[in-house]
Amino acid sequence: MPANPNASDDDQAARLAARPWLTAYADGVPHDIDPVDETLVDLLDHAVARYGKNVATEFFGAETTYADLGEQVSRAANALRRLGVEKGDRVALVLPNCPQHIVAFYAALRLGAIVVEHNPTYTARELRHQFEVHEAVVAIVWDKVADIVAEFPSDVAPSAIIAVDMTDALPFAKRAALRLPVPAVRERREAMTSKPTARGVIRWSQFVKTRPLRAKHPAPGLDDIALLQLTSGTTGMPKAAVLSHRNLRSNAAQGRAWVPGLREGEEVFYAVLPMFHAYGLTLCLTFAVSIGARIVLFPKFDVDLVVGALKKSPPTFLPGVPPIYDALSRASTRKDVDLSSIRFAISGAMSLPVPTVTRWEEATGGLLVEGYGMTETSPVALGNPIGPTRRPGTVGVPFPSTEIRVVDPDDPMTDRAFGEPGELLVRGPQVFQGYWRRPEETASVLLEDGWLRTGDIVTVSEDGFVTVVDRVKELIITGGFNVSPSEVEQVLALHPDVDAVAVVGVARPTGGEDVVAAVVSKPGAVFDASGLKDFARSHLASYKVPRRVVQVDDLPRSQIGKVLRRQVREQLTKR
Repeated sequence: MPANPNASDDDQAARLAARPWLTAYADGVPHDIDPVDETLVDLLDHAVARYGKNVATEFFGAETTYADLGEQVSRAANALRRLGVEKGDRVALVLPNCPQHIVAFYAALRLGAIVVEHNPTYTARELRHQFEVHEAVVAIVWDKVADIVAEFPSDVAPSAIIAVDMTDALPFAKRAALRLPVPAVRERREAMTSKPTARGVIRWSQFVKTRPLRAKHPAPGLDDIALLQLTSGTTGMPKAAVLSHRNLRSNAAQGRAWVPGLREGEEVFYAVLPMFHAYGLTLCLTFAVSIGARIVLFPKFDVDLVVGALKKSPPTFLPGVPPIYDALSRASTRKDVDLSSIRFAISGAMSLPVPTVTRWEEATGGLLVEGYGMTETSPVALGNPIGPTRRPGTVGVPFPSTEIRVVDPDDPMTDRAFGEPGELLVRGPQVFQGYWRRPEETASVLLEDGWLRTGDIVTVSEDGFVTVVDRVKELIITGGFNVSPSEVEQVLALHPDVDAVAVVGVARPTGGEDVVAAVVSKPGAVFDASGLKDFARSHLASYKVPRRVVQVDDLPRSQIGKVLRRQVREQLTKR
């Protein structure tokens, strides 16, 4: 809600003293959002009722209206019900961006089930560790990874695996073209789909051939769990952030409030961010649906794919990360690439260099602002105002209904003064419920009265703008994804030529970090950086593989023998 116009001057002064950033809000942005009163299921139902004839999704030119999306969700929910899925059951999604992903997400929620999102490019080892955490009863997966999930041990594998062929969602002409016996076409087809060989795998196209959901079923409540969002722990073992319907719906409402000038039912969102990531999920699976936007889906970011979609459906809203904006800015120098339709662009997940902002705004005439968040905040907590008060180089100010504190990292009860570095604490309706079945880890980050320890060291100006200067946590942020250094170290340590290893993030000029490994070779071993990268690639998703592997004589250690990663980072930065 906006500040009360009838409040006394003293009340207004007290409000601004407690939250000085409110003066930086763009015109029309409320200081607080109204408490949400609908679940994500209600959110979709309202979009279907209000924007039924509008296009909800577009995939390589194939369009689905909101009315059709609602029907597909109902059929998929009924199919899950017939499989025995009940309220509180976990349903794992291992899918790239495609229309089936959106249908599966809302179908599971409709039954009161809990969605668990996964990166479909993960290795068998990585996926198995995640399934051990959440114990999903059903997995809806990209057909290219169905056999991987089917090979999990019986105590980890879900009771049913449903394989999605993305090409089923293509327009008829494009599906037919993929059958041509041409090497280049075969390569494109194999990149999108493959037939599972494991027995018992159910095809999605057959699975959803059922009637819409009619039977009574438990409906989720606002405080029920909607999503387990997996995130890397500093030990390398995955943990799942528990996000309720209230958390996710609140963050969608905060995002809506933050962007003045949005035209409900008219915006076109480009879903180039993966929806299995918290950032892509909130911006393109909940926020976009809440305003009846057309969601143009891309299985992965590809400049040529984006350029090819521009003429049919020019985007108006582009959530992304700095490398995406840099790539599209470069493409805009071509005569056939017009980005001027993009009025709003919000960057997150990694630092946004000021030169990237300058190039983008010159290319589009629109605004590019940076935000801040984490999985545990659903994920957005702060943002630069979308207007003249924005401040490039900072991550902005707290969202509506969000409070922050800056405290001593060793004593979170002690606040730091303006301009003094300290750990950022966040409180608001988007802050998560804790880690799934990890009470001790939950207690370490969730303090009394709902304050979340972010692990980020920041400074805050007197008018409330936040600048990130360092991290307490040792997680590496690369390409918008978190990488646990311990996980990469554990893999490299398995190589017979490695005696000791430390993995750190080294800042890159374009924003974000590179994963870099410092390796001590065993006596007599021949150092082979390329071979070590290949070894890591066989065990880890590609973004976790070290960009550089550097040979060192020894690693700096504490008196008790612990590797001092901060010193390793300092040494590698100089090389």
